[in-house]
This record gives sequence, structure tokens and C-alpha cells, in this order.
Amino acid sequence: MMRLTFLGAAGTVTGSRHMVEVNDKRLLVDCGLFQGPKKNRLKNWEPFPVDPSSIDAILLTHAHVDHIGFLPAVVKEGFRGPIYCTQATADLAGILLPDTGHLQEEEAKWANKKGYSKHKPAKPLFTEDDARDVLQYLEPVEYGQHFEPAPDIRAKYRDTGHILGAGFLDLKTTNRTDPKKIVFSGDMGRPWDAILRPPVPAYNVNYLVMESTYGDRLHEENFSEDELARVVNESMERGGVLVIPAFAVGRSQTILFVLRELEMAGKIPEVPVYLDSPMANSALDIHKRHIADLNLLCRKKSLAGIRLFHPNKLRLSVSRQDSININSVKKGAIIISASGMVTGGRILHHMKERLPGKEHTILFIGYQAEGTRGRTILEGKESVKMFGHEVPVNAKIERIEGFSGHADYREMMAWMMGFNRDPERIFLVHGEPEAANAMAGHIRKQFKWDVTVAEEDEHVMLEF
Repeated sequence: MMRLTFLGAAGTVTGSRHMVEVNDKRLLVDCGLFQGPKKNRLKNWEPFPVDPSSIDAILLTHAHVDHIGFLPAVVKEGFRGPIYCTQATADLAGILLPDTGHLQEEEAKWANKKGYSKHKPAKPLFTEDDARDVLQYLEPVEYGQHFEPAPDIRAKYRDTGHILGAGFLDLKTTNRTDPKKIVFSGDMGRPWDAILRPPVPAYNVNYLVMESTYGDRLHEENFSEDELARVVNESMERGGVLVIPAFAVGRSQTILFVLRELEMAGKIPEVPVYLDSPMANSALDIHKRHIADLNLLCRKKSLAGIRLFHPNKLRLSVSRQDSININSVKKGAIIISASGMVTGGRILHHMKERLPGKEHTILFIGYQAEGTRGRTILEGKESVKMFGHEVPVNAKIERIEGFSGHADYREMMAWMMGFNRDPERIFLVHGEPEAANAMAGHIRKQFKWDVTVAEEDEHVMLEF
């Protein structure tokens, strides 16, 4: 038997942590930070539900912080086992984790300097050094490669798109005459992505732990590069600067790719494009090293000598002073900076600088979780709190969902339609309640499958 416990990403989008107990071994699938509302963020400070030293292995579906960001805490508390992931995920974790630790330290320093934390003194959840300690435990594997995280358990990853290195996790028993398989979807990418391959089909699935981030919505089917061209051109005509909050890994590189394509087609003017995120710059280098993991179009363009992610006037901002200097740019430029939900990082300073000005434009291109500053701005609030102060929102606010790295519910359903058998049970995670419940309804109506919306700390026993 297998005991499956949902330790995070149940009833919310972030904090992915799923505990698998089988054959007297504990496997943790993903180990992410909670983000969004304060009630969620406070969970990061709670004691981990099990002794980290009792976990035998951790398996990561991809490198976003809500899936890997709690690793430094569990290692600091005693975890010493292997951390399995794809090679690209390992490379990305090598920059994401130290950066997350650095941001934790910077936020604590800023809170102490400005005195807006109720904790005296404010302390980081973990440090950059704590984050670097994690990297020695990473065990990279290739897509499709079999490995054994526990006795009589065969595991492998298959590509899901979403971001570079993302993969659904396939766990299968090897000691039964009727093998059982459980699949953890991680985050599902889209069938048509500017740079990534589409999700690979899954077969012989008995149990499925499925994300439901966009379980209640559909992406606009008529999205095209022309929509981004419109926003860029109108922003330039308005006489200000276009600011794009973007996840440092994935969306930043996709936006650079599409901007270059639009320039080549003459659909937008060549203007300075500032990539202001040390992590996004490092991720850009990793994308260049993993061209083989991109889609066929990108590989063909790369073979033709095209620099995939380089608009003509790309400016890479690395140092703090580089970032500060961008404040002197008053018009005719594009700033891409992290984080994508405006929860931290350099984007906060750019938003504080540009939000009050009516001539500027803010473009959101990804999901904005409940309780984040990005969601607050999209909801039309007149101001948003940053650095302990309310910043007025006067800039033009735009949103394009076509750049989302998450499949919508119809795309997820189409992926499940490719199963060669009906799964015995499905558990929905990684979605706000409305989205997860809507996704459950779609699955029941279309397939008549047994589907449950997971609850935090809930555990189920599965024949395995």
C-alpha cells in the first residue's frame, strides 16, 4: 500500500509538497515555498510536518520556487538524501535557490532598516549559504531515464513544457504481477508554446495527482504575437516605459524570443530592452545551453545561426547600479524584471518608480496568485503597498494571458484524453478552490472519472 499525504498546494496554488510513503520509505514530491496571502506565507515558518531527516529522497517536477523553494529549510533541518530532477531543473535550481536565499536576507535587512516588520529583528527563513548547501544533493536524470528512488519503485520524468526542464513524474511498482502507476503532473505546459515542446502523453495511469491552476478558465484562442505588438506600440506612443513583470525562468526568455521575432517582422520598433534580473540573465545562459530541449522551430532557428533570445537593443542589467541607472530612462524602452507576481526582487523598485506615472504601461503576462501585488493591481485597486508605503496605480495596466506557462482546463483535459485507460482515482492540487472545483466538474462531466479536490494534510491509502 501507498500512503499519499498532501502537505501543500492543496486549496492554494503554491507550496507544492506531496508525501509518498511506500515500502517503508518516504519520498517527497516537490518542496516548494508558500506564496501569496500572508496566511499562506506564514506556513513557511511552521515546523515541517515530518522530520526532514526521515525523508529518503525528494523528487522535483520543475524549478519554480513554489516547487523547490523550501529545500534549503529541509536541508538545514536534517534532510540528507538525493534530490532527483531533470538536468535542466538542476541547472536552474543552481541559480534559483541561492537567489531565493539572497532575497530572503535582503528582505530581512530592508525590514529592519525601515522598521516595518513586527519581528525584532526580522530574520530570513534561510540564507544564501543555506541554499547553496542544497546543490550537493541534486541527482540529475534525463527525460525517460529510469531510476529507483526506493526499493521496487521505478521512476522517470517525461516533458510537460511549462518551463525548461519541467516534467511529470511517473512512479511505478516493479514487484507486482499487476504493476501500479501514479503520475504527478507538476505544472502542465501548453500544446503550443513559443519555445518549449508540448506535454508528452502519459499511459497506463492508475492514479493521477493533477494541477488545476487554470481549472476554471480558458486562454484566448485568438492570441497572437500581434497582441504583444499592440501593447508595445501603444506604450511607445504613450511616451513612457513598458514594464513587464516576468518570472525569471521561462517567461522572461519567451518574451525576449517573441520581441526579437516582432522586430525581425517589422511589427515593433527597435527600442532598448532591459533584462533587469541577475537570475533571468543566468537563466538565459542556461536556455542557450539547452537548445536541444526546446521545440523544433527554435532548434531550426538556432542551427541557422539566429540568436533566439536577443532583440537588437537588448541590455543585460547585472549589478545593482545597472538597475538603478534604468530609473533615468523616461521613455521609449521596455523593462523585463522579476518576480512575475511582483512579490519581491528588482521589479518592486521599477513598479514603485513607474506605477504613479500615467505615461507608463505595466503588462502582466502570467498567472497572479491570490494575495500577490500583481493580483492587487489587476483587480483595479487604486494603490498597492510596497516597502511599507502605498504606491498609487496610475499607469496603464495591460494583461496578455497567451504567454501563460500553464495549460487551461481544456488543454489539460485534452492531455488526459490521451490516456489509454481510465485512471482509478484523480487528486486535484495546485489550484485555488474555485479553479480546482471547476476542474473536478469538467473531469466528472467529460470522463465520469473518480476525482477528488485534495485538502491540506489529507492523506489517502492507495493500492500500490
